[in-house]
Amino acid sequence: MNHRIRLAAGLGILYGLLAVLFGLLGLVLWGDMQEAERQAVLAIMRPRYAMAVVIILLAWFGLGLLVWVLYRAYALAPVRLREQALVMVNANPSLRLQELGAPEIRTLAQVVNSLADQRESLQRDVEQRILEAKASVEEEKNRLAALMSELTQSVVVCNLDGRILLYNNRARLQFQVLGPGALGGSAALIGLGRSIFAMMERNLITHALETVQYRLQRGSEQPSTNFVTSTRAGQLIRVQMAPVFGNAGRQNAPPAGAATDRVISGYVLMLDNITRNVETQNQRDSLLQALTEGSRASLGNVRAAAENLLQYPDMEHEQRERFVGVIRDEVALLSQRINHASSEFADTLKARWPLEDMHGSDLLQAAQQRIAQKTGLSVTVEAIASDLWIRVDSFSLLQGLCHLAARLQEACDVDAVALRLQASGRLAALDLLWSGPALEPALLASWEQSPMRAGDEGTPLTLREVIERHGGELWQQHDQDRPLSLIRMLLPTTVAQEAADPAVWLRNESRPEYYDFDLFQQTEETRALDERLLTQLSYTVFDTETTGLEPSQGDEIIQIGATRIVNGRLLRNETIDQLIDPRRRLKPESMAIHGITDDMVRGQPTIDQVLPTFHEFCEDTVLVAHNAAFDMRFLQLKETSTGLVFSHPVLDTLLLSAVIHPNQESHRLEAIAERLGVSVIGRHTALGDAIVTGEIFLRMIPLLAEQNIHTLGQARAAAARTYYARTTY
Repeated sequence: MNHRIRLAAGLGILYGLLAVLFGLLGLVLWGDMQEAERQAVLAIMRPRYAMAVVIILLAWFGLGLLVWVLYRAYALAPVRLREQALVMVNANPSLRLQELGAPEIRTLAQVVNSLADQRESLQRDVEQRILEAKASVEEEKNRLAALMSELTQSVVVCNLDGRILLYNNRARLQFQVLGPGALGGSAALIGLGRSIFAMMERNLITHALETVQYRLQRGSEQPSTNFVTSTRAGQLIRVQMAPVFGNAGRQNAPPAGAATDRVISGYVLMLDNITRNVETQNQRDSLLQALTEGSRASLGNVRAAAENLLQYPDMEHEQRERFVGVIRDEVALLSQRINHASSEFADTLKARWPLEDMHGSDLLQAAQQRIAQKTGLSVTVEAIASDLWIRVDSFSLLQGLCHLAARLQEACDVDAVALRLQASGRLAALDLLWSGPALEPALLASWEQSPMRAGDEGTPLTLREVIERHGGELWQQHDQDRPLSLIRMLLPTTVAQEAADPAVWLRNESRPEYYDFDLFQQTEETRALDERLLTQLSYTVFDTETTGLEPSQGDEIIQIGATRIVNGRLLRNETIDQLIDPRRRLKPESMAIHGITDDMVRGQPTIDQVLPTFHEFCEDTVLVAHNAAFDMRFLQLKETSTGLVFSHPVLDTLLLSAVIHPNQESHRLEAIAERLGVSVIGRHTALGDAIVTGEIFLRMIPLLAEQNIHTLGQARAAAARTYYARTTY
């Protein structure tokens, strides 16, 4: 738009100057003529005025066309090449200048492209050398990532401001379970750069940190501390805090032999959910109290009756029978109470075995591979429910299944078995099926009591001990639907505490990055956001899909996708990707764009359920979107019904593109991505568009810096001055 305005202004000035020049020339010539000459000129021109006007207009048109060609060749072409060159230098090194304009400028573009090829070749060589030099560092980094990812304990690392700079998968899953909400609740709050105080009381953390510092001052070698807190969901969490030491910014190492003051730069939190342990302990205490207090009265009655019988041997028969009946009833009641206490106590002991939560399909798949490997049998697995989770010691249970399969192979000449797992009330029934007659009860009993073995592996543990360890039972029977025999084991089920959606993990990298140690250098949060550098801010990049393009006419959001940018990195593993039930029909023209149908959104959470979690996800960040006015309008229309106000600062990549490239013809998301070298994947899905927008925004930051736009306030002011900022919805 700017180049057209400049061209029109230039032509206007040129035409004005020509008009003034020819006007002055005409006045001079008219003043120098005699009266007769003037009359003759008028007589010649009077019938030819129309022709003169046409000739003048044609001359002006030809002149304007010539100026336009020269302007494109010598003025507009260098401006466009400059914008492309800035992208090539700061964002997309593989971009090459288009050969535009005059021959001289085309030659210059060729020379620049040749230099760019040399520069890119040198950069590749330098990068290769850097990668070779960093090989050992990357190996250590991968070891740390693997260690943190596979730890069975939840670990969160924070700086002194309480900002999270590392967490592992266990912590992510634990907070997902503990937090209420349509999209996982507190799971949305855990993320790099977020505050731990959103999930735990600030006073507890502060007190624990003061305790660590006090122990450090006393010279403790391991100045850690523990405390117990509760979550909003009522779960009890035991937290162990250990300090992370820094050098307080000192540039030089202390001399040998000098006292080294350890300065805390952050802390590590290791979290354990002790709710079950506390409940078990309370149950055991209640059981003990009920046994002692309940038995006191019975023992008193028995004692009194016995004393009367012994003290009065000549007691009447009816009275003696009454005392004997009291003793008999109280002893029976006492025996019943003791049996109940014994059973309950056995259950609490079983709960203390280190059993693990496991999805049923994972157990059957592991059993299939193990049995086939150890025995050579053909093993088939029947489908199970997707929500069936069991609590087992998988190692000993797999040994037991292999033991049974090997015994069947030896005793019954079985060459194929099948595995089946199905819910049976509060338990799960694990069946080992085969084609053939049922076993003799004595034979199965001997298999239960003998040490387990399969192939060249053996263990002194018996199958009966494994079953008892799980609090289950084992027997054989015929299958009800097919002519097959089976051995059935009952196993305990559990709630899917860690049943995270597998599709979420399949979309991510095999080893997600959940750490960013640069956050130890976090700037003070009290600084005004508009004065903060763009490179220092955290961002939530989001996009929406809707039923239509008219939010003020009743169109609704049907999908929200969002990701985060922290310390200049796009965190692909901290995302929201949620379908929303709009409670209205979708328009055919919108379905043709995003591919979302009425069946896909039916039964999904409503916007009132989703927006609170999205609002928490956006906390302490700047919102980024492409054509943000459209998305923000939908959010603003929900302020009254939800009570949530999105007052966050907003940056629009559409407006920023107009700031960076005012002379480019298109500012569509695809066109910007092509200019900046960003691959477009998952277009017209909310999360896919959000990720593309995030990558584009990261490449825009150095281009904005080239125009002396460094802070959030400068970027917002520049965007507000663009033509597209006038768009409203």
